[in-house]
Amino acid sequence: MGTYSPEATARAGLTHIIEPNDQTGAALVQIAGAVEAYRLIREHRGAAPASEQQQVAELLDAHGASRATLRLDAGLERWRPRAALADPESDLKLMANLGGGIILPTDPEWPAGFEALELASPLALWFRGTAERSILHEPANLVAIVGSRDATEYGRTITAELVHDLRARGVTIVSGGAYGIDAQAHQAALADEPTSAATEGSTPPAPTIAVMAGGLNRYYPVGNDELLKSVQRHGLLIAEVAPGATPSRWRFLQRNRLIAAICAATIVTEARWRSGALSTAHHAAEMGREVGAVPGSVFSANSAGCHRLIREGAATLITDGAEAIELFGLGSQRPIPDAGQPSPGSGKDPAQGRDYDGLAIPDLLLLDALPVRTARTVDQLAIVAGLGIGSILGGLSRLASQGLAERTPNGWIRRFPQGREPQRGAPHHG
Repeated sequence: MGTYSPEATARAGLTHIIEPNDQTGAALVQIAGAVEAYRLIREHRGAAPASEQQQVAELLDAHGASRATLRLDAGLERWRPRAALADPESDLKLMANLGGGIILPTDPEWPAGFEALELASPLALWFRGTAERSILHEPANLVAIVGSRDATEYGRTITAELVHDLRARGVTIVSGGAYGIDAQAHQAALADEPTSAATEGSTPPAPTIAVMAGGLNRYYPVGNDELLKSVQRHGLLIAEVAPGATPSRWRFLQRNRLIAAICAATIVTEARWRSGALSTAHHAAEMGREVGAVPGSVFSANSAGCHRLIREGAATLITDGAEAIELFGLGSQRPIPDAGQPSPGSGKDPAQGRDYDGLAIPDLLLLDALPVRTARTVDQLAIVAGLGIGSILGGLSRLASQGLAERTPNGWIRRFPQGREPQRGAPHHG
């Protein structure tokens, strides 16, 4: 043991225990330091120490959070079940064997763009890949290209063209590793090399970075495993969750804020009205980053989200690589509507509401933890969801009343009152 610093070990352990964007956990780490916060979660029993409790409450208040919903006692209750299972030194050794490791906020490679996230900043970053990690530090040469999973030929074509022109300027392409537009952005970046003028006198920058929602010990989605292996060989894979973490719906949503934070600009090339790509655009605009959107046919539901961004003044219209480059020089910071709600007066929402729309964050985490086939007990759900027993019991009652959860003799399982959603955007074969 003893190979890793106490700070690295503590933050590695915390990424196993604390969910992304858990501001109570971030406040505790900011006040007590990572090493003491990790010790407190693992060893302290009973109510939280009065001093830490008060300081966490005051820091949350200063950031506009609610003491009632984010108090330290509730945090300790939901973190303790996972703390007993955390093995940070094994995680660190595993990632080292896979050609990766961990990046700490004190490291020179730490993304400067994370400052805009404040308490929503990750506790650490895990990485795999061969590229220079220093590319992560400054957002100036990073651009996010995002969009829907069920991409059309039009969306894939314009994505490839934009990436080609951006790569010619030495820009690194960032996306989320998913099917559809994400995959096309990574593939196009790997296929293009920057011009000699863009890299003269320097090492060529990483072609692409994939920001993942799950642990980096496996490639997800499995249909993109060869692509993600190629990203690892030539660029970087990064994640804020520990090896072994499942890419749940909550973690996908939270991953979007990281994509937006590390990049100077975000471009949505094709997106439906309710696409998760709009969440990335929303985060980018909130942080003062530039946002661009590519128009499509007015008859195409796949471009409805892009048209929405443009029509509401949330994004600059982008039609080619020159306009994408120009986006970096635009200074206006536009407000962006909440990606989860239709715009006032629009009078329409082309997509049917999902059965989990409107759930509070704890209930969404619990829903992600519910299995489809093999039931889980309340104690098992507490570990998987990262919630206290009280939150689990109350959440199960609420989810059951909406037909989203059902008690069985062996525990609880997930139910789908509107039917299971088909997986969209998987690669085509044959």
